[in-house]
Amino acid sequence: MTAGVRSARDIVCDAGAGASAGAIAATIMCPLDVIKTRLQVHGLTELYRSGRKGGIIITSFQNIIRAEGVKGLYRGLSPTLVALLPNWAVYFAVYGNLKSLLHSHADSSGQLTIGANIIAAAGAGAATAIATNPLWVVKTRLQTQGMRPGVVPYKSTFSALRQILLQEGMRGWYSGLLPSLVGISHVAIQFPAYENIKSYLAKKDNTTTSELSAGEVAIASSLAKIGASLVTYPHEVIRSRLQEQGQVRNSKPQYAGGIDCLKKVLQKEGFSGLYRGCATNLLRTTPSAVITFTAYEMIHQFLDRKLPPNKKPSKACPKAEGCVNASKQPEGTGGGNDLKLNRSEVTSNKKTPIIPQRTQIK
Repeated sequence: MTAGVRSARDIVCDAGAGASAGAIAATIMCPLDVIKTRLQVHGLTELYRSGRKGGIIITSFQNIIRAEGVKGLYRGLSPTLVALLPNWAVYFAVYGNLKSLLHSHADSSGQLTIGANIIAAAGAGAATAIATNPLWVVKTRLQTQGMRPGVVPYKSTFSALRQILLQEGMRGWYSGLLPSLVGISHVAIQFPAYENIKSYLAKKDNTTTSELSAGEVAIASSLAKIGASLVTYPHEVIRSRLQEQGQVRNSKPQYAGGIDCLKKVLQKEGFSGLYRGCATNLLRTTPSAVITFTAYEMIHQFLDRKLPPNKKPSKACPKAEGCVNASKQPEGTGGGNDLKLNRSEVTSNKKTPIIPQRTQIK
């Protein structure tokens, strides 16, 4: 394939594999995502009020099941799936296209440089954040509304989108967008790290990145995710608090913006406040990343095998990818033993199609 040009088939493989992998991971990890979001927004207040002793995660599970039932552990799954399907579909499709466009920056082994990988990951992250932010706002509010008795709950994802638009306007849909864009630094670290770890493992085993085992993909994805999460986690706390605050009606917003939120969290809770829920987040995102990336690679390979090729082979050239325009070949050269041309026919009648010698009628 020519660098910078990708077929619809390649984009479908990227988008289909990305959406499927994201949905699988989100469904499995939803309970931990609910706990993480509530810790980000409300801190440890609810745990202290419950009077229960034990680990944060176990106590949170017990509180949610006691107050809301098992259904509470999957609160917000619907908008999460609605958001993740376009989220990963857009991300992997844009990421693949940008990598193809930046292929001129590949090194001698054919791998993109770290800088090119960062640009591709950041560009895909920005496109994804802008396209899906309203759905993440709904997801955050659905996951936290059970903690506010006085709040009229949203009935569904689309009901929430409609109410937010009517009551808060477009600004409500895009609350928390700035920290989300800052969060591009997360994928700008994660994806280049993932690509480089894969390349290292491939070189170590003397193979290609596309032939790595599921276990090796899991190792690469988990290491990349842990590193990126530790560096960029504070932006998630700020984003969640900005997205959640508009849910309380007729109340003055607690935070004026991202910078104001950062200052207040540091003043009231200290540096540890910026990492509230980080342990739960790592417990959720690390296996989630492993599931997402491993499923993506496996599904992508499956689609690549099952989807029809880009071009249908012709009778004169059974292998479409190996077709060569013989008229452009230098004199005295041929396309292999099977494709040597009868040059007398070419010179005697230029309008006659060039036919491989093996198919000529004697």
